[in-house]
Amino acid sequence: MRIAMMGSGGIGGYVGVRLAASGEDVSFIARGAHLQAMRERGLRLLSPLGNVELARVHVTSEPREVGTVDLVVFAVKLYDSDSAAAAILPMVGPQTRVLTLQNGIDGIDMLSQAVPREQVVGGATYLSSFVEEPGVIRQASQMTQVLTGGSNDPVIAEFGTVCSRADGIALTVVDDIEPILWQKFVRLAAFSGGTSLMRLGIGQIMADQESRIFMEQLLGEGIAVAAAEGHSMPHDFKDETVDLFLRIAPETQASMAHDLAQGKRLELEWLSGRLHTLGVKCGISTPAHTAVYRALHPHAWGRNDVRAGG
Repeated sequence: MRIAMMGSGGIGGYVGVRLAASGEDVSFIARGAHLQAMRERGLRLLSPLGNVELARVHVTSEPREVGTVDLVVFAVKLYDSDSAAAAILPMVGPQTRVLTLQNGIDGIDMLSQAVPREQVVGGATYLSSFVEEPGVIRQASQMTQVLTGGSNDPVIAEFGTVCSRADGIALTVVDDIEPILWQKFVRLAAFSGGTSLMRLGIGQIMADQESRIFMEQLLGEGIAVAAAEGHSMPHDFKDETVDLFLRIAPETQASMAHDLAQGKRLELEWLSGRLHTLGVKCGISTPAHTAVYRALHPHAWGRNDVRAGG
């Protein structure tokens, strides 16, 4: 199976290095210093499950150099979706599937503007990983869950077989990915918003009475907005999510918090910003998510972008 990772950051880099380490035919699409480091030194994964070092990887900045593949794992930041979707077309043949492992609820629709909808498969990850430095991926917790749609798709079935041969990828294929995307969206918007705004690991946040109330408020607002949009959460969703926040490694922060610390552009518009916008649309007050959105908005474009005054 020929697999291309469109985006080699926290998620794409993690999944790609796990697949490549198991002997699969993986091509990485990267750019900038990360691309250069991967060309010169390969790709390293630092993981609580055991480190992986690939001295050589197939990496390029030009998808046309890869050619047609069986599966494109689309793992770029949401703000790069339009340009990246156009860029992958040289890798997409009539039988190619494009699996989006992006955050939020908008990835499938954005990708389908360039790729036929029937070739796009939605997915969600419960992985905490980020680029620690060029050529190095850091996995911040032991979570390895990947969920995808396409339960009757032969390409996705083959991908499931491929993942079963790799360490550190717990893949589950489901009949309907949409409820899972909404559940991940509500959870991640709270987790990203809280850890980014407070610049703390989730453990410190949940250990403080007042900041824990704020996290629960973020969750409650997301649950209310999702229900208004026709995507009610399971009855125990909030309790399970709070329990998850208490169980994961206490120093864990969302990738958006790492991006904020490094002065990179943020996915704010598609997380707390999206819930703020949906709340306005549905007539539901979202004071916590609105506070996150407005407080982080000056940082949304990264410190070096003219729109951020940098």
